[in-house]
Amino acid sequence: MAPRPQSAGSDPVADAVARGVDKPMIERLVRHFYANVRADPKLGPVFAARIADWEPHLQRMCAFWGAVMLRTGAYHGQPMAMHARLPVDASYFDRWLELFEASAQQVCAEAAPLFVARARTIAQSLELGVATSRGAILRSDERLAAPAMETTAASAS
Repeated sequence: MAPRPQSAGSDPVADAVARGVDKPMIERLVRHFYANVRADPKLGPVFAARIADWEPHLQRMCAFWGAVMLRTGAYHGQPMAMHARLPVDASYFDRWLELFEASAQQVCAEAAPLFVARARTIAQSLELGVATSRGAILRSDERLAAPAMETTAASAS
């Protein structure tokens, strides 16, 4: 993984604000990113199977990223519980990060490295959490394998 960008000061919120992060930027990023997710052949079906009404999800993600980047305190969800049973493996997290990084670079200018660093930490945490929910403890050099059902179905083909 790439090293985290060093903050100009000791206050990550002040650094984010100094780089232009505000609620409108976060909303633009979230909407841009999830438009790409919905159109993505790998991630789109995973989301489509679980989200019928996108506007509440987008609002939750704006609140989430506001809490992450600006410490707004507006997000009160349980992201691990929402991700623990997804039928995904490491490649899904990698694709999520690819799309997020591209969106951040397009939307967030000089704040993009801050968003990407946080996204990488979040993705790693979720990947480890999903693995743990499946009864696996990943070593530092291991990645999340496909769920047993997918592996079995793929080998039967």
